[in-house]
Amino acid sequence: MPVRKQSWPPWPPWRGAAEVPRADPMSAMGQAPENRRQAVVKLLWIGMWMLYLGSPISDLADGHHGPAALFLGWTGLTVFVLAYFALVFLRTNQPDQPRWVHGTLIMLGVLAVGLPLSLGDSWLVLFVYTAIACGAVLQPDRSRWAIAVVTALLFGTGALVHAGSELLVPLGIPCFLGGFAMVGIRQLVSTMRALREARETIAHLAANEERLRLARDLHDLLGHSLSLITLKSELAGRMLPDRPDDAAVQVADIERVSRQALVDVREAVGGYRRPTLAVELAGASAALRAAGIEADFDPVQWTGHDRLAPDDEAALAWALREAVTNVVRHSDATRCRLALAEDGDEFGLTVSDDGRGPDPGHRPGHGLTGLDERLLLAGGRLSASSGAGGGFTLCAWVPLRLSGYAAPHDQGAAR
Repeated sequence: MPVRKQSWPPWPPWRGAAEVPRADPMSAMGQAPENRRQAVVKLLWIGMWMLYLGSPISDLADGHHGPAALFLGWTGLTVFVLAYFALVFLRTNQPDQPRWVHGTLIMLGVLAVGLPLSLGDSWLVLFVYTAIACGAVLQPDRSRWAIAVVTALLFGTGALVHAGSELLVPLGIPCFLGGFAMVGIRQLVSTMRALREARETIAHLAANEERLRLARDLHDLLGHSLSLITLKSELAGRMLPDRPDDAAVQVADIERVSRQALVDVREAVGGYRRPTLAVELAGASAALRAAGIEADFDPVQWTGHDRLAPDDEAALAWALREAVTNVVRHSDATRCRLALAEDGDEFGLTVSDDGRGPDPGHRPGHGLTGLDERLLLAGGRLSASSGAGGGFTLCAWVPLRLSGYAAPHDQGAAR
């Protein structure tokens, strides 16, 4: 019979195991424990500072108090310690505190005043714990006032029991500074928690961004390549009966396009894919020719893009691929015009065809939506319009960031 490994349940018992976050020791010390290990560590940490209660304990053990004073002292000290543990152990650094927390703080203050007045100046150390409890559980704007009030009560009570400066000063300093130290720790823990949440949010956003990038790249890559493969397969099928040599050329092109598509997909998955305008122009020309569409462009315009940042050129290259893919698949066009132009501080790509254009009420598909997102990330913009007599025009613009490029201004030089 297999032996099951014993595992401790999550602590506190009302928390599920999936809700217990992994926190660093520093932040765990400044908030309520969330598992058994944190509970033990925090108990040891709080218990270590209980050593400073040796003064009231020694006062009770000296034997100079009567039975009533001993009962009052031990009962009051026990209630004070239990209340202090309940506050610092369970309610540290909580954004919203219930009413019992404020009532417990008031009780600590009453005990810190009443026990020294009843039993002597050895009990003034309770004010230090009261100030620390205020700093641990109250919001910073309230805890500052509470710590100042507790410190003032310390000196006032000390004056009533005729405590000397040699006792009040050593207690007043840790009372005031210890309380504000807890306020600082509380704010530090809150900052660490906010940073951890921000880091998780950034990681989540980065994962979503990578997922969107991969979806856009795969759509643009496979849409173009599969459209070209489909066209060449149809051509090869029509050529097979009478022109087997030409069909073999088309089949060879299909193999080449398929291999390139596989390489592109691998590069896109690896994040290394960055297309260029020159490469995409060659692919666009081949796709248009295979579909029987005349490609109209000026080769001079498509050379030397040193003024474009690599990411901006890649965004325009993706735009060219998506636009030509849509022309091949949906336009029924006979001619497609490709042009580049510079307008002020922007550089643009225009792809227009003489096809039938989109149907009325047609909504942009995933390709244009992803292309719009890609251009927005590059600081650019996308516009699309239909002609009165048919056809479709897509314009993609990106900002000019680099210098050293004399862009062709004569857009009318395109054929």
